[in-house]
Amino acid sequence: MLSHRRLRVRPFARLALAALSFVSLPSVVRGQRAVPLPFAPGERLTYAGHARMGVSGKGTISVDAPSELRGKTIWVLHSDMRGTLGPISAKEQNASWLNPVTMTSLRYTSSANHLLKRSNEAVDIFAEEQRWTGARGLGGTLVTEAPLDELSFLFFLRTLPLASDSALTFSRHFDEARNPTLVRVVGREEVEVGAGRFHAIVVEMRVRDSRRYHGEGVIRVYLSDDRCRLLLRLESKVPDAGSATLGLTAYEGAQGECTARIPRVG
Repeated sequence: MLSHRRLRVRPFARLALAALSFVSLPSVVRGQRAVPLPFAPGERLTYAGHARMGVSGKGTISVDAPSELRGKTIWVLHSDMRGTLGPISAKEQNASWLNPVTMTSLRYTSSANHLLKRSNEAVDIFAEEQRWTGARGLGGTLVTEAPLDELSFLFFLRTLPLASDSALTFSRHFDEARNPTLVRVVGREEVEVGAGRFHAIVVEMRVRDSRRYHGEGVIRVYLSDDRCRLLLRLESKVPDAGSATLGLTAYEGAQGECTARIPRVG
């Protein structure tokens, strides 16, 4: 019985990160970006979520102050997700060391603490040497010059034009087995979340992850249709566990005015 419940708790805890097994755009080049990024150190997004069987949860996605890694200025991205089912709890914490100039990942860590199961992952990514290394002898050759991980691509997604009816194929995850990812803009609509009502760009993503999805997973991402590109809502369909949803409840440190928020009448 406990093992059965554990499987029901995990979809929420892993939604924002495990579901986001993305890869980045092939048109990215090294050097300074012409357009300011829609996120920066100090940003903090807060979420509430739910999944099947009464699972509820909450979490944050944030950007730390600049620091250095291997002689490069980086921003450390964090995600801290927690889910509960009565007295049973689960949590998953992830971090990505992102070079904001080239939009490439230098390091990625993940730790999960679920009932009867704990896991830790640490990966160093060397774009110049076209390789990555992990714990327990894991490693491989990169298939891209600008690799990203699950969390860093979530931020990179916010920088894309995402014109209506766009359909894109990417192969930029550091782990070749996780490529390719299909991204499609399915429309624009209004979405209501805890933080308010927003005009949103709706993006559907089909990702490969044999460990978490037993094949292909489907994620729908709602981004605010403005320069802030806030992550408003995340929906994930997980095989054998149903769907899970995260909705933005609060945000701070946003870059510029978030014009997609619809004022409440009265």
